Amino acid sequence: MTTPGDPVDRLALHELVARHGHLVDVGDLAGLAEVFTADVVYDVSDLGGGRLVGLASIEEAARALGDGNPVGHHVTNVVVDELTPDTARVLSKGLGVTTDGRVGSVVYEDDAVRTDEGWRIRRRVVRGRRRPLQR
Repeated sequence: MTTPGDPVDRLALHELVARHGHLVDVGDLAGLAEVFTADVVYDVSDLGGGRLVGLASIEEAARALGDGNPVGHHVTNVVVDELTPDTARVLSKGLGVTTDGRVGSVVYEDDAVRTDEGWRIRRRVVRGRRRPLQR
């Protein structure tokens, strides 16, 4: 259910979701503070990665994965599903391209909050897409 809201906030949320891939793909893991709250819960359980809590956990997991990280994160189909003055629910699709050319598809389910620095994601659930026509 899409709710109306300030177009400036809606655009900021679209750019927030898109920024993640740009930062990760160039290895600017410290820059993830521009996307996530310090205490973010990043749930990649569906992909076998468990629940990562806090920015340091995300950085540690990315470094441990090393060359197993995708070379490209591409976000698309961004929908601001719920929007209040200080919170938002954002759904999007993601494509990850690996070094051997394989491509995987995910759904990002993000809960964002307005902070003094702007919008930040405080909770992200990443769900792998493995079968068509399935929730």
